[in-house]
Amino acid sequence: MTMNSSSTTITIPERRRRIYLSEDFRVDTWQTIQPYFEELKSREINSVQELEKWMADRSELESVLSEDLGWRYIRMTCDTQNEDITQAFQYFISEIEPNIAPFDHELNQKLMSSPYIGSIDQDKYKIYLRGVDRALEIFREENIPLNTEISTKQQQYAAITGAMTVTLDGEEVTLQRAADRLKRNDRAVREEAWRAIQERRFEDHEKLDHLFDELLKLRNQVSQNAGFANFRDYMFAALGRFDYTPQDTFDFHKSIKETIVPLLTKIDEERQEKLGLDELRPWDLDVDTSGKAPLEPFKSGEELLEKTVQVFYKLDTFLGDCLATMREMGHLDLESRKGKAPGGYNYPLDEIGVPFIFMNATSSLRDVITMLHEGGHAVHSFLTREMSLNAFKHPPSEVAELASMSMELISMDYWDTFFDNEDELRRAKKTHLESVLETFPWVATVDKFQHWIYEHPEQTQDERHKAWVDIFETFNHKEVSWSGLEKYKPFLWQKQLHIYEVPFYYIEYAMAQLGAIAVWKNYKENPTEGLAAYKRALSLGYTVSIGEVYAAAGIKFDFSTEYIKSLADFVQEEMEKL
Repeated sequence: MTMNSSSTTITIPERRRRIYLSEDFRVDTWQTIQPYFEELKSREINSVQELEKWMADRSELESVLSEDLGWRYIRMTCDTQNEDITQAFQYFISEIEPNIAPFDHELNQKLMSSPYIGSIDQDKYKIYLRGVDRALEIFREENIPLNTEISTKQQQYAAITGAMTVTLDGEEVTLQRAADRLKRNDRAVREEAWRAIQERRFEDHEKLDHLFDELLKLRNQVSQNAGFANFRDYMFAALGRFDYTPQDTFDFHKSIKETIVPLLTKIDEERQEKLGLDELRPWDLDVDTSGKAPLEPFKSGEELLEKTVQVFYKLDTFLGDCLATMREMGHLDLESRKGKAPGGYNYPLDEIGVPFIFMNATSSLRDVITMLHEGGHAVHSFLTREMSLNAFKHPPSEVAELASMSMELISMDYWDTFFDNEDELRRAKKTHLESVLETFPWVATVDKFQHWIYEHPEQTQDERHKAWVDIFETFNHKEVSWSGLEKYKPFLWQKQLHIYEVPFYYIEYAMAQLGAIAVWKNYKENPTEGLAAYKRALSLGYTVSIGEVYAAAGIKFDFSTEYIKSLADFVQEEMEKL
């Protein structure tokens, strides 16, 4: 099927013809799925060709199940208050996933014990087999019901936070829309919005603390069952962190403290001076120091999408086609509204290969960045959609976030699509480059806090709150006064959904941010080759190591102090040009 979009004819993808499952197969109950797992488990394999056919059939089944779960999750986050939709998601989590887990383990055993495993193409499958081997190491049957319980409790976080609204000027608004007021020039308006947001979060702090206590207990039990000293060590194994250790992340935190924090302290000092304030307060950090009205790059989700499609087409026809295709297929839900889960994501849909972008846009520059970021993830999905095994399409976060964060930066040459005023364009770029630097200390804060959490599984809530404040104050806004606001600070971590929903998935943002700056630097020096290298690297999926993906992009997987400093200096130079 072909459609016209932005004067370009695009072909709407169709899913690959099924070989193993019937074309009309639908995920209904476990009983409809089980026969396929039983067949894979019992099938005789008598040659390399039969082993590869078995792997392909298993991959097809995984793709179908993954996409079905994906749609259930997408629908639930788009409407957290719809009980039927929530129950459909929970049914998969509680009735289907737990039954898949033991079969997955047995199929992994069957694969690794096959006499033909040594004869398959090792270059093609080495990364995949390494992951299978690690999954076998950490699998414990007694963790299956625990993981089901964890998944159910994680979903409660979205329901609690998705229901949060505040009333400002007589209008009930989401916290995302309220946060737009933090960019207003009127300081009283900013303060009112900030206090309203914090007070609304504070209302549920006990509920969120209790939920986290339950998650902590369950996660700790999972790690103990698998024979790990703590959940941190378990997650390093589960996330397939073959390329670095916990100590490497501690060194990274230290480098960020030494190189980035002083830069941001200086920026805050300049901010206070430009705003003419006796002291900087938390509601003074998002307002533009020029005294001009907040940037308004779009007025609706539809306009945000149209302009982003234009930016992608200006960069590269293929990139534009990716987003235009998603638009034609209805694979986007962009605007903030009550009852919608917080945050933003790009959800890969493994069978069709066309992902779904979800976000909570209001009308801010931050929304533009989020759209570009998730668009980068989407491009990654398109570049890997034809790969032969489902596992090849899912690189680790250090690579996935490189795709998204690089897109934020390499698209900057075309931001005039959003800002036709030269002065506003400069403001937007400068604001974003500041936020790029701000990524590092916030990521270090969240990551270091997670290390502390799981190294101290017997913690009390008070101990957890104190640890958070100590870590927060190490990295963030040393020039800001919290006088009279102390009650809110211990609970700032509760706004970070990753801590609840995807534990230990966060340090990757800082690693990928470094890589993205390097990709952007290459792009600035040679746009054609820089963009080609970016696409070339992403096209590798997860068939090579993280370091090899970064090398294909023409950059280093390196987070030493020297490397951080060299790239931070480059960002500073670009800011000075503005």
